[in-house]
Amino acid sequence: MYEFHLVLLLLQQMCVYLVIAYLLSKTPIFIPLTQVTVRLPHKLLCYVMFSIFCIMGTYFGLHIDDSIANTRAIGAVLGGLLGGPAVGALVGLTGGLHRYSLGGMTATSCMISTLIEGLLGGVVHRLFIRRGRIDKLFNPFTVAGVTLVAEIMQMLIILSVARPYEEALKLVKSISAPMIVTNTVGAAMFMRILLDRRAMFEKYTSAFSARALKIAACTEGFLRQGFNHENSMRVAEVIYQQLDIGAVAITDREKLLAFIGIGDDHHLPGTPIASRHSIRAIENNEVVYADGNGIPYQCSLHRNCKLGSTLVIPLLGENQQVIGTIKLYEAKNRLFSSINRTLGEGIASLLSAQILAGQYERHKQLLTQSEIKLLHAQVNPHFLFNALNTLVAVIRRDSEQAGQLVQSLSTFFRKNLKRSEEVVSLSDEIEHVNAYLQIEKARFQDRLQVNFELPEALLGLHLPAFSLQPIVENAIKHGTSHLLGTGIITLSACQSQGRLLLSVEDNAGLYRDHSASTGLGMSLVDKRIRNRFGDGYGLSVTCEPEQSTRITLSLPLEDLEAC
Repeated sequence: MYEFHLVLLLLQQMCVYLVIAYLLSKTPIFIPLTQVTVRLPHKLLCYVMFSIFCIMGTYFGLHIDDSIANTRAIGAVLGGLLGGPAVGALVGLTGGLHRYSLGGMTATSCMISTLIEGLLGGVVHRLFIRRGRIDKLFNPFTVAGVTLVAEIMQMLIILSVARPYEEALKLVKSISAPMIVTNTVGAAMFMRILLDRRAMFEKYTSAFSARALKIAACTEGFLRQGFNHENSMRVAEVIYQQLDIGAVAITDREKLLAFIGIGDDHHLPGTPIASRHSIRAIENNEVVYADGNGIPYQCSLHRNCKLGSTLVIPLLGENQQVIGTIKLYEAKNRLFSSINRTLGEGIASLLSAQILAGQYERHKQLLTQSEIKLLHAQVNPHFLFNALNTLVAVIRRDSEQAGQLVQSLSTFFRKNLKRSEEVVSLSDEIEHVNAYLQIEKARFQDRLQVNFELPEALLGLHLPAFSLQPIVENAIKHGTSHLLGTGIITLSACQSQGRLLLSVEDNAGLYRDHSASTGLGMSLVDKRIRNRFGDGYGLSVTCEPEQSTRITLSLPLEDLEAC
């Protein structure tokens, strides 16, 4: 009867112990304890937490003569199971030394047994880790079994160490059953609390991830098209529908771009930013949460506005500079949940990445346009003078050829000056090159011969504009024009191993590596190809001195078909 009464008393004490554990499980500090501890900071946290519970188990114990019936084993065993042998030993040592400091007949035996209980949990931890059965460590039945063995060992140690033996035996008969039952049940329930905390955390994490992914999918590409009213409104509508909050607003640094939800009658897009919270978030690049209590919130536009709290998150562009904000609102009768606050910050990062990607794309387009304009400007003024001089000479001897030459000159400059497209067909590119070559042929007459070896099937492929003309110009200017005999330029195309290979070959063989002969135009062509398709593509040069130079342009066939 006495033992049953002692069990009830210990269970009452254990309930207080578990209530404290339950309350602590609601704090972020408990999250690392819901996983097997590997990293040093988490091991330190595991040691501190379970040492506290180990000491609490002693304080909440019942004094019997000069001994204490307690729940200290729960902290020691769990410390070893979740933290490993080292953590278990340290928790057991800390709890044991604390018990030893209180004195009594069983002080030494309890210190030793507490240390061994921590080590026992650590050994079981190591055993399951090696077998790849981490799930067993979080099984309440496993915890109960280990604690049962630990308590039996404690009773045996008391009988072996405590003196006088008769009093130790009497004590063990009194406390063995109550302590074994209480510690075994308590350890299992403690693990159940940890599992419930982990399940809740995973539930919220899954909800966060699912909602974030859905918002990401629904808003993909909106702000890449431009950070303006129309695109911001589309994003705000998606966020408003997915988060189930009072209102959503998006601003740039000066004005409201989009607003949807409670208060849309007076929060009008296009109006200047009036909220001091938004101004603070923009100026200081910080998240501002005005809950209406700790930080007062009052709509700056309408005294009777039903919005009662706001979360303002900066949107970041290049160099982490604030380019605007996203604002989440709740009505006066609702508060922000943790998931809404966390999700809001995640959404802000997502939108910032979209805006930054859009800026990058626009800068890339501007750079491409600048490069094309630079290629336009690469037409040597001497070429125009030479062409006009050639035209004057041809007019004197052959008016029909002069007419054809004027047509070629017109075609060349029309395409050179007015063609702003980034991508053109191969046939269009060849037409541009051919116009240039006809003018050069008229200039050099019999000293220049041009051959085209272009399969009809490849002419419909698309490639970056002005990819061939600078190469052909380079072949004449730094190649055939220096020959006393006939210069031969051959343009060819073929496909090989998923690539389109365009070649411009001359019979001069005057290419000099690392010299100015490569020309700025050729360098720009190579750079554009590599930037667009990767470093595996671009220009390559093969040269047989005094015989031939072949410039080969390599492009991915699949991408050219998709253009």
